[in-house]
Amino acid sequence: MSGYVFIGDDFTGASDTLATLAEAGIAARLCLERQGLARLPQTPRGKGAFPAVGIATDFRAGAPSEVEPRLRALMPLVRGCLPRFVHYKICSTFDSAPHVGNVGAAVAVLEEELSPALTVIVGGQPSLQRFCLFGTLFARAPDGQVHRIDRHPVMSRHPVTPMGEADLRRHLAAQGLGDVALLARPELADAAASVAAMADGSGRRVLVDAVDDTDIEMLGLALSLLETHGRPLLLVGASGVAEAVAGRAAETGGESVPDASALGPVPGPRLVLAGSRSAATAAQVATATRYTRLALGASDITGEGRELFAARCAQLLAGGTNVLAHLDPHADYGLAPDALSESLAELAARILALHPVAALAVAGGDTSGAVVRRLGFESLSFVARAGSGVAVCRGHAPGTPLDGMRLMLKGGQVGPLDLFDRFAA
Repeated sequence: MSGYVFIGDDFTGASDTLATLAEAGIAARLCLERQGLARLPQTPRGKGAFPAVGIATDFRAGAPSEVEPRLRALMPLVRGCLPRFVHYKICSTFDSAPHVGNVGAAVAVLEEELSPALTVIVGGQPSLQRFCLFGTLFARAPDGQVHRIDRHPVMSRHPVTPMGEADLRRHLAAQGLGDVALLARPELADAAASVAAMADGSGRRVLVDAVDDTDIEMLGLALSLLETHGRPLLLVGASGVAEAVAGRAAETGGESVPDASALGPVPGPRLVLAGSRSAATAAQVATATRYTRLALGASDITGEGRELFAARCAQLLAGGTNVLAHLDPHADYGLAPDALSESLAELAARILALHPVAALAVAGGDTSGAVVRRLGFESLSFVARAGSGVAVCRGHAPGTPLDGMRLMLKGGQVGPLDLFDRFAA
C-alpha cells in the first residue's frame, strides 16, 4: 500500500488511526500539522520514508472560519505526497455541528482542493462498537447496550456537540454536505460494482453502511479495485476507514510495525492528566489504584494555584509515585472548553519542567491536542495498543529533553476500565 494521507480532526482519533495502520504492517508517522509533515525523514532519493502519513489537528474543536484556512494551508503538502487515499478522520460517533467541528465544511474544502474521484463516507466502525445501518448510526454505551446515537445516554448529551440526529445524511446536510447517496448494507455484496459506477468523475458522495467486519472488508476490496485515473479518493470516517484500506495489506502477511526503538519497559513514575469529563473517563479514574489521584479545582489550573499544584505533583513524582490529576465532572471551571484545554496543557508543561517523566497519558481529545502542541512534539510513532481505540505512541521532539517520551492519548469515551492501571504497569 502507498499514498495514504490521513488528517485527524483531533489527536486521540488520529493516534488510533496511526495504530490501525501500523498493526496492518504499514509504516506510518503522525505529524503535527505543517511543521511535522515538512520535517519527516526522506529516503536518499528524496521520497517520503513512510507510505502512510497522518496530520493531527484540533479541527473538531474549531469553527469553520478557523478550520478552513488552516486546512487549505495543508493542501500543498498533502498533494505533494501524491496520495491515492486522503482520509479525513473524524470521531466514530460523528459528533459535530455547523458551528464547531463542522465535517461538511471541511469536506467541501478537501473536495475543492483535491478534486477526488469519489467521496466515500464510512458510517460505522464495528471494531469500536459503532454501527451504521440504512444510514442510521448506533453506538454501544457504557451501560453495555447499543443505542441509536440520538438516544445514546452520553452522545445525545455531549456538552459541546450533542447528537440530535441519527440519520447521518441529515446530520451532514445540516453542516452543508448535501447530495449524499447511500450504499446500504444489502448492496454491499456488490460494493465493487456500485462504487465503480459512482466514481464517474462528477464528484459524487456516498455514505456506506458498516455493521460488522465483513462490511469493512467488502468496502476495502471495492476501494482497492477502483480505477481513479490518477485522482485521489476522499474517505471520511473513523479508523474503520483505515481498517478497510489496510485490511488487504494485513491479509497478505503484514505484521505490526511499532517503533522498535521505543519498545521495552519505561522506567520511573507515570503522569496522567484527565481532561475529559465523560462518564467513561470518570469510571477509569475511579478504578485507578496505582496512582495518587488529585482532583483539580478551579483555582488549580490558572495563576499561582497552577504553580502550587504543579509543585505538588512534581514532589510526588520525585518520590517515585504515579500521579493522576483529573477534572471534576461536575465542577464549573469558569473557562470555555478550548481555554480549559490550554490551561491543562500549561499545567502539564509546568509539572514536566519541574520533574520530567518518561511516560505521560492524557485523556480527552481537545486536551491531548493542546498538551502535545504545548510540549513541542513534531510527530508521533506507534508503540503498542493499550486497549480498543487507544494507542501508546512515542513522541518525537528532536533536540529536546522530551524526545522519545511514551505518550498514551485517549478520547473520553474509549478504553477499558483499568486503562490507567495498565499504563502504570
